[in-house]
Amino acid sequence: MQSMRRFLLAVWSYVRHAPGTYLWLAALFLTTVAMHHMDPHFEHEFLLQRSTNLHELSTNPVRVFVASLFWIDDSSWWPYAVLYTVFHAQAERWLDTWRWLAVAGAAHVLATLISEGALLWAIREGHAPASSVDTLDVGVSYALAGVVGVLTYRLAPPWRYVYLVVVLIVYGGPLLTGRTFTDLGHFVSVLIGLACHPLVRDRSEPLNPLTLLRRDRPARRNDHPRTQEGGRPPCPNPPAER
Repeated sequence: MQSMRRFLLAVWSYVRHAPGTYLWLAALFLTTVAMHHMDPHFEHEFLLQRSTNLHELSTNPVRVFVASLFWIDDSSWWPYAVLYTVFHAQAERWLDTWRWLAVAGAAHVLATLISEGALLWAIREGHAPASSVDTLDVGVSYALAGVVGVLTYRLAPPWRYVYLVVVLIVYGGPLLTGRTFTDLGHFVSVLIGLACHPLVRDRSEPLNPLTLLRRDRPARRNDHPRTQEGGRPPCPNPPAER
């Protein structure tokens, strides 16, 4: 019972120090539930009006930039709960809420503009159909990729470089093989997160994962006060000399 109480307190502390992450996650939960009660045809049209595609960006840019952050074109909410807890919550706890929002917002907006700009060029050059202006493009993946990128600076070398290589493979691989505008947007988002280094300069020291393993290691015997001959500890208050 006591261990369960400590666990719940630890969970509450984790959530309490990342309020923006979990309020956003709660909003995504509500909108996902709402989507499950929509007619499929209505759902598609509904999401199109909140999509950051070329048509909506040319008519309602501010509205779709905000609205697209609260809808996902996936039927499952739980993967986002895991990803938000692992990445967004860590970034918010480390950077503070406003800096975390700055990173996520910059990645969401700039990566959208760059990827949609590339799509517009492809349409004009005949590399993509004209119908692509109405592509369904909602979701939170660009903001997440930007946060994944900035978390590179949370780790101390050499772990930082291992993490960076993994991130570049995860986001760069699809760009090399698929070459879609969303693959470009994800990779650009990571680069934007890496470019946010000025926001992290005055934060806490980089984390070395090995310190987490050493934190609960019991003290060694020779860490205790030196004992007198015969193994007895020294007297804390020796009698005064006469």
